Amino acid sequence: MEKGILYLVATPIGNLDDITYRAINTLKEVDIILAEDTRKTLKLLNHFEISKKLISFYRHNEGIKLDYVLDLLNDGKNLAVVSDAGTPGISDPGEDLVRACIEQNIKVIPIPGACAFVQGLICSGFDTTRFVFEGFLPMNKKGRRQRLEKLKDETRTIILYEAPHKLKYTLDDLKTYFGGDRNITLARELTKIHEEFLRFSIDDAISYFDENDIKGEFVVLIEGTKEDVSNEIAPESVKELMDNLLKEGIDKKEAMKIVAEKKKMRKSDVYKELLK
Repeated sequence: MEKGILYLVATPIGNLDDITYRAINTLKEVDIILAEDTRKTLKLLNHFEISKKLISFYRHNEGIKLDYVLDLLNDGKNLAVVSDAGTPGISDPGEDLVRACIEQNIKVIPIPGACAFVQGLICSGFDTTRFVFEGFLPMNKKGRRQRLEKLKDETRTIILYEAPHKLKYTLDDLKTYFGGDRNITLARELTKIHEEFLRFSIDDAISYFDENDIKGEFVVLIEGTKEDVSNEIAPESVKELMDNLLKEGIDKKEAMKIVAEKKKMRKSDVYKELLK
């Protein structure tokens, strides 16, 4: 019997118009939908007039239902995984199931769509070429302390998720490890009616929420620390670069050409430098 396929279907993070045609068609065609919260998913399905069997599949029962779900897939059933909002597997259920499917040679297909941290990042004003996504920080004090200790010198943009009732607690911790003058962007209620991007120093963010209510889910983006170039290795001299290229077996003429290109020099000047 041919095995089924597991589809990881991204759903809107707020605005229902952000769902893709492919996501709608996939949800219509699969045999069963695995939903983080069946009540929320049912509202989504009703909106798009989709009628489908739902199975509750969330972080705390993922391990318990794993074998049952794998049996369905091995029996040829096509399944879709959806989270409450966004892309399954990103701080949401799905990671363990995907790993198990790969081990059992069950095909896994992503159905792209919304992902909250990406939307927050591109509007943050911070470096988008290099970033690190940390999801939710550990609530365990020791684990939280260790994580923040590792992140405090991170030069890439740092991205966190945070719930409204924990935001002030997290901001206080960020001040302790990152300093009050570090720049952050708080992306709130992304794609929803009250979408907002708040750009502060950490100190100013703490002051702001001392006077204003905290509502909505947050993506917290932290500007990376500036790289310390004082301890960088000094660039190779012309002679060192030339010697290293010759050791690699590159002939002298080609090596001089490479040195000239890397040093942005004329070959004649490279030759003069080597004569010294």
